[in-house]
Amino acid sequence: METVLERPTKREQKMASESVTNFTSAISRRKSDTVNIRIQESEELFTIPRRALEFLSHILSIMAEGKAISVFPSESELSTQQAADILHVSRPHIVKLLEQGVIPFKKAGSHRRILLEDLMKHAAMQKETTRKSLKFLVEQAQDLNLGYE
Repeated sequence: METVLERPTKREQKMASESVTNFTSAISRRKSDTVNIRIQESEELFTIPRRALEFLSHILSIMAEGKAISVFPSESELSTQQAADILHVSRPHIVKLLEQGVIPFKKAGSHRRILLEDLMKHAAMQKETTRKSLKFLVEQAQDLNLGYE
């Protein structure tokens, strides 16, 4: 299952922005693993996992920034194009990483399939490598008195 939401409208962005702080505060006061939600118009009452409410809070934060949202189960298998879209790189770059063994994949016929979990592990490792490299460059610049404080 994949749910792709379009970018929020300005009205939706404003509503999300106005509600996210109160929403997050309400969640933090909750100690139970479950939360009761009442739909005001119909008076229906639902019990949901607290964690689902935390995800909703995160979605509201992203909507408040005006960004589009995609929701995938972590066990999802992605095409090379979907993986490229998630990492904001080209599809040929993803194929190169797969063929080099950097990201694990399996073949379904002639199509390569990548687990979302594996793709996200790769993204996290890349982010950490970038962070360490930048830290090293900053330290070098400071050691050489290049004017970066």
